[in-house]
Amino acid sequence: MLAPLVTLAFLATIWLVTKLALDMADGTGAKVIAALRGRSLLAQPAPSARPISVRFQPRAGSVRRPMHVQPEWRAAA
Repeated sequence: MLAPLVTLAFLATIWLVTKLALDMADGTGAKVIAALRGRSLLAQPAPSARPISVRFQPRAGSVRRPMHVQPEWRAAA
């Protein structure tokens, strides 16, 4: 008499766990599949977004100039 009740409780638990897993995977399933394929959904531009051009100019003081090294400095390094 106890076996059918335990079986019913076990099947209900399995059903609930499966339903929760499918609900969680529904929202992030596309991200997981893209990650498994080695792609990222975030790396692809949105269809409505237009490209943005960015200009980068280093400051005048940040450009490195060649330095004259003396033999004593090489020995210390």
